[in-house]
Amino acid sequence: MSTHHSPQPNGQRPLEGIRVLDFTRVLSGPHCTRMLSDLGADVIKLEPPEGDLTRFAFPRVGSMSTYFAQQNIGKKNISMDLKQPEAIALIKQLVEHCDIVVENFRAGVMDKLGIGYEVLSAINPRIIYAAISGYGNSGPWMHRRAYASVVNAETGLTGLQANARGGDLTNDPHSHADVYTGMEMASAILAALYQRTNTKTGQYIDVSMAQTMLYVNEHVQNELFDRPVPAGQIRSFQPGDYPVLQTADGRNVVVSGHPAERGTFDLFVTAMNRPELLTDPRFTDVETRLKNFEEFSTIIREWAATVPNPDALENIMEVAGLAMGTLRTMDELSHTDWAAERNVIIDADDRSGSTIRVPNSPWMFSGSDTSTRGVPKFRGEDNAEVFTSLLGITPEEVERLTQAGVLSIRLPKTS
Repeated sequence: MSTHHSPQPNGQRPLEGIRVLDFTRVLSGPHCTRMLSDLGADVIKLEPPEGDLTRFAFPRVGSMSTYFAQQNIGKKNISMDLKQPEAIALIKQLVEHCDIVVENFRAGVMDKLGIGYEVLSAINPRIIYAAISGYGNSGPWMHRRAYASVVNAETGLTGLQANARGGDLTNDPHSHADVYTGMEMASAILAALYQRTNTKTGQYIDVSMAQTMLYVNEHVQNELFDRPVPAGQIRSFQPGDYPVLQTADGRNVVVSGHPAERGTFDLFVTAMNRPELLTDPRFTDVETRLKNFEEFSTIIREWAATVPNPDALENIMEVAGLAMGTLRTMDELSHTDWAAERNVIIDADDRSGSTIRVPNSPWMFSGSDTSTRGVPKFRGEDNAEVFTSLLGITPEEVERLTQAGVLSIRLPKTS
């Protein structure tokens, strides 16, 4: 990387000076607000007295869940009982000092608490109110419970994956709907911030997990296309058919490219140095190659098994013009030279005298530091700092509110 484009470790973060009040829990909202935090926003996460569900997930070091730490590192943390009128009054005061509110409750929850968009925007017209939900805050499904696995099923992802596995219906281990929705909401928030520089007013943003999963799925257009497709055409690239190969040392790799596709077929033939296959009657065009797809796939697999290892195979594929990746665990990837050079994994404070490994932010700005910073906080750890510095409440009043159950705090026990 040239010096000109190297990130400036002390450069001002893009969102410095922006404050976020974060009501979110579990994953979709917390991932969104972690993005905002890494980009420089001052994120104040608000937890109920019972805590974010992910605080109880394992692995856990001392009193800190690694799941919670990954999604909430760098945020301040306050905890309060929103069923108490005094807590709602404090929220209304806090909103005067915030730019963004993010929540991922079911539709209507914030309105019932008395801190919905209409109320908060009347207090602070510049507020950008971001609501993440399963099916949106309007329509007949607005009150349905929704988690990523449910939304994956409703939006076709689970079915498509089953088709790729010969009909075996299983849930994806990754919560795509949560993380993708968090990313889409972060993008929307950034757009609203930019628009606010001209309008001087905020607005309400409603992003649903279900719509997001349609938006990010590149195959939706194919699923909705109900007219005939000519024989010999491969619909929507079909990456599920891309080869998974094993080299002589037993390692598995994935090659990006459909072996039957026009042009790509020739690249596989070149890689294998099997020019006679170009005139083989089984493989003369896309239609015949699709009919004899398993035969050609077997030829590729048998050839790959003679190549010593993934590195040797990648060298061959590179010359032929095909991209290839080795099947690795996330831990294996984290120990590569690539991961070290780009600081892909960081050691985060585990709040018990050691560290835990979590992913760094993926952005490298030439003029800003956007790497992940800070530590994961305990529930209510920043109550005193937030309420004294922003609202001017005295430490004595913070203690009274804590004793009254309005504020809540749970720090680890010290021996």
